[in-house]
Amino acid sequence: MMQLVLGGARSGKSRFAEQQVAAVLQQRSANSASAIYIATATAEDDEMRQRIGHHRQQRDNSSIDWQLIESPLALAETLTVLSGRNHVVLVDCLTLWLTNQLLADADMAQCRQALCQAVQQFEGDLVLVSNEVGSGIVPLGELSRRFVDEAGWLNQQLATIAAKVTLVVAGLPLNLKG
Repeated sequence: MMQLVLGGARSGKSRFAEQQVAAVLQQRSANSASAIYIATATAEDDEMRQRIGHHRQQRDNSSIDWQLIESPLALAETLTVLSGRNHVVLVDCLTLWLTNQLLADADMAQCRQALCQAVQQFEGDLVLVSNEVGSGIVPLGELSRRFVDEAGWLNQQLATIAAKVTLVVAGLPLNLKG
């Protein structure tokens, strides 16, 4: 099953997604599935290093024995490799992956298509985390506007594919689909 977890910055979406993985692992304990955490962030500055450290500490303090894969650009390929291998996979987060693609001047339509295809063909349990960025004002800069547009289009495509979509606000989950 594929689940999309949306929310703003510091909304609790990552913690909620990790709880969803724990629930799947508990249901599948007889099959001894493993948990894989695909991180898309890159530590380009001190603030991002602190954010990554916070997420690492959350994983270390959880009851889940996470296997970490860092995939800032090759997410579709990573998902294709992991498909069908009895893993419960968490991707955190799609908007950082999107930022990495934009900064690499990638063909965004092709990147979205490849990712959506990999997600649609993924065999197993997959939880995707993404920021909901379309609820605020329209940004002033061209790159910022493009980011908001791309994130919105990506979230819409993935919400169509997902069996379950949850919006997390102030740590509270709101079921949107499934």
